[in-house]
Amino acid sequence: MEQLTILFEKFQNSEIGFWLGAIIGIAIVLLARAGVHSVLNRVVKQKRTQLFLETIVNWITLFILVIYFFMYFSKTSIIYQTLFVFGNTEITVFLILTVLFAIVLAVKFSKAIREYILPTIYDKYGLDRGLQASMNTFFHYSIITLAIVISLSSIGFNLTSLTVLASVLGVGIGFGLQNVMSNFISGLIILFERPIRVGDRVIIDDTIADVEEIKIRATVVRTRVNERMIIPNSYFLEEKFVNRSYTDRRLRIPVKIGVAYGSDIERVKQLLYEAVDELREETWPNVLEKPAPRVFFEEFGDSSLDFTVWFWIDSQIDEREFTIPSDLRFKIVNKFAENEISIPFPQRDIHVVSTNK
Repeated sequence: MEQLTILFEKFQNSEIGFWLGAIIGIAIVLLARAGVHSVLNRVVKQKRTQLFLETIVNWITLFILVIYFFMYFSKTSIIYQTLFVFGNTEITVFLILTVLFAIVLAVKFSKAIREYILPTIYDKYGLDRGLQASMNTFFHYSIITLAIVISLSSIGFNLTSLTVLASVLGVGIGFGLQNVMSNFISGLIILFERPIRVGDRVIIDDTIADVEEIKIRATVVRTRVNERMIIPNSYFLEEKFVNRSYTDRRLRIPVKIGVAYGSDIERVKQLLYEAVDELREETWPNVLEKPAPRVFFEEFGDSSLDFTVWFWIDSQIDEREFTIPSDLRFKIVNKFAENEISIPFPQRDIHVVSTNK
């Protein structure tokens, strides 16, 4: 029995035993977490409450792992061993792990606030989707920056050492990081000035797209064919583009139509007004009564008398600016057919003149 005890103590004090004990401890904590998650899945039926409780369990697990790690390794000199010197500060494993822990904690804290607390505030004050995205981004990066500064200060890191890093970055910016910093600063300007917002419909180089996400360096937009375009933020401050949702989400839509020469143009005008009114009453209440629809006799075409119908829709969601004009064209064709008004196709008259010699 004494020999077994001696062997166990030798194994425990050996390097293999040390690392094996660390792995077993971490495995026990993770297994306990998985067990709690399994119980929550069976007991809690409401999805939102279940996600909230699982988040709390994950936080507690993270704290336990960190405390266990520092307590277990505090007996060794590994985590306090100097890796290198930065400025006047000695960089150790403990310092690196502390900063990493602060970043992970800040990310999880930011995510929890953005998912469970900020939406309630947004709903209370009726903030639009674009402002919500801007506030979420600003809050997220502010929390991470604050967590890093506090963690470095609390463990005695000399913040004046960062002046060396700032000097290096200054040289790098001067030579090769101008575009990166330009896009970074442009991203901050976009968040505050808001020339574009999440959910806005923009036209970039004749491509219609919706703004999906505004990041620090670039903006992600989705085209009509569900493709994503990654556009540097500086583009929206330096180039010309169209923002259809900037101040007013309503949109005026023109629909062009041509009728044959000799048609009753007053009757054509009346039918076009009727088509818009019927479309609003039957299918699309999104067609606005005010501003009222308007019909214009545009010009005398080569093969037709050309008219244009103007009408307004309330918003551009669900591709309405494409589906509503399409439905209106169907209705116009049917009404013209019922009233024997023809829509001509391009044609040419050729006169052959014979010359008698």
